[in-house]
Amino acid sequence: MVPSKTGNTTNLFNHLKKYHPSDYTESVKMRAVSGQLVSLSQSRLSTSAAASSGPAGTGGAAAQPKQQSIISSFSAVAPYEQNSKRSKSITKAITFCIAKDMMPLNTVEKEGFKHLIKVLDQRYEIPGRKYFSQTALPQLYDECREKLEMERKDVSFFATTTDLWSSRSSEPYLSLTIHYIDKEWTLQSTCLQTAYFPEDHTAEIISRGLEDALESWNLSKDRQVCITTDNGANVVKAVALQGCTRLQCFGHRLRSAIGGSMKDKRIERAVGVSKKLVSAFSYSWKKKKALAAAQDELKLPKHKLITESPTRWGSRHAMIARILEQEKAIAKVLSDDRKNRHLIPSWQDIDVLESVHKALSPLVDFTDTLSGEAYVSVSCVKPVLQLFNEEVLKPDDTDTELTKAIKNSVTCYLNEKYDDDVTDDLLSMATLVDPRFKTNYIQADKKEALKINTVSQMLDEWKTSQSRQTTSAEATSSAAPMNVTKKTLGSFFKKSFAVSTSGQIDEQAVEAELNSYLQVPNADSETNPLVWWKIHSTTYPRVSLLAKRYLCIPATSSPSERAFSTGGNIVSCHRAALKPDAVNRLVFLAKNLSPSPK
Repeated sequence: MVPSKTGNTTNLFNHLKKYHPSDYTESVKMRAVSGQLVSLSQSRLSTSAAASSGPAGTGGAAAQPKQQSIISSFSAVAPYEQNSKRSKSITKAITFCIAKDMMPLNTVEKEGFKHLIKVLDQRYEIPGRKYFSQTALPQLYDECREKLEMERKDVSFFATTTDLWSSRSSEPYLSLTIHYIDKEWTLQSTCLQTAYFPEDHTAEIISRGLEDALESWNLSKDRQVCITTDNGANVVKAVALQGCTRLQCFGHRLRSAIGGSMKDKRIERAVGVSKKLVSAFSYSWKKKKALAAAQDELKLPKHKLITESPTRWGSRHAMIARILEQEKAIAKVLSDDRKNRHLIPSWQDIDVLESVHKALSPLVDFTDTLSGEAYVSVSCVKPVLQLFNEEVLKPDDTDTELTKAIKNSVTCYLNEKYDDDVTDDLLSMATLVDPRFKTNYIQADKKEALKINTVSQMLDEWKTSQSRQTTSAEATSSAAPMNVTKKTLGSFFKKSFAVSTSGQIDEQAVEAELNSYLQVPNADSETNPLVWWKIHSTTYPRVSLLAKRYLCIPATSSPSERAFSTGGNIVSCHRAALKPDAVNRLVFLAKNLSPSPK
């Protein structure tokens, strides 16, 4: 019995809350249901009273406010306990939303957001921003990181990309992403870190920073197949100090090739005129309005002019293409403006822009395609280079001399940069294990040497794979009690045969498997090579090991640059004071959180 002098139930509820929390939670739910039933009953009574009071505006209308106040008093419910399942679920969902959508933490304290939460569930009380910044987000980061560490624990091979970046507040960061093919033959990509990097960006320090990053994730450097980077001298040397194979970013190489082909006085003048032209329209709403009117009159697409970005060569091509598209509308607007009439491109400038546009147009799609990280890209580099030489950038009779010069300049630069032996061997192996290409894009005089190298690597990888499986089996057997089974007579002969002739048989089997794989008709060019290998990995088990090793390599360093784009969205002008640890945590969550958390 609970003593109660006043005759009410408050003491009883306090007793339940203090000594019986589970019963108290259940009683709160029952009170809420009871309150809803009372409210429903009162609403029915008010409806019947209004109906019996006669015409509208008499007794029924006067009694309605009083009845509404009674209903509202009964419908008031107690808030959730902070440790209740419902409260935790909503708080976790809000934390996920903040992290995934890169929302500022002060969102949880804004009136509009609080009102939204109250409308959705009036019993939920949202914590303050301090709770989310110091408790909820770090806890979500730890959970996500632990999950990713478990998933990557048994990864046989992985590739990485890295890059350096400075935030809006001029704080330097070093990014690292990992790429691998899982057991289901799906290409996985994960941003491991966007770590604060305040030390001098020398090759030695960068190399040590990359090693520390891999160690913090328990990733062995021996399993790192390749690292894709830009052309920065310090990063190139840092990779060399690590002793790791480096692949040059195809996007950066193509941008450098195009930049070198643009060093022509005619092109520099035409591009300069284009920039001034776009700037004149960008800062004048009157010119924008006049351009829209001219587009209507001339029946041209209602497109805005595009500004060139120094870090993206594709933006220059887009600017030129838009000016050529809107040439007549631009001339019509500027011809009526005495101050800016000189910005109208001359016919010589238009000829130059058309020559540049014709040379660069075919390259845009290749750059975007090779920058993907959700599909295989490295095996396409050699086919793309050959396509550039034989079709896309091959001069034809309709090209102007300037167009031919641009095409020749780009192809010569790319051929020179991808001609070194290490890069060529890496790309050749990646092409060989892609069932769409195999040896189609390998030079005839290098095919035999490539096959010999492939057989050697298949033997090494197979032995390493068998050793790992044996180690794993021994660990499993030592952890669990062994069930002794009686050996069959045939097992003794099998063991003896394997020991005496294993070396010869393995090499012959590997050569036969490779030849069988190469003799199978190539897959269609639209086929996903990983889907093909998922079906045929049991048929060609040793070749499939090399496929997992090489097809995970990204052709560009775009994954690291995308991490910095995410960082730029997080460290905005309104959030420039974020601590480096918070930046790393928020970028990690935004890039790696699952879109449908459990």
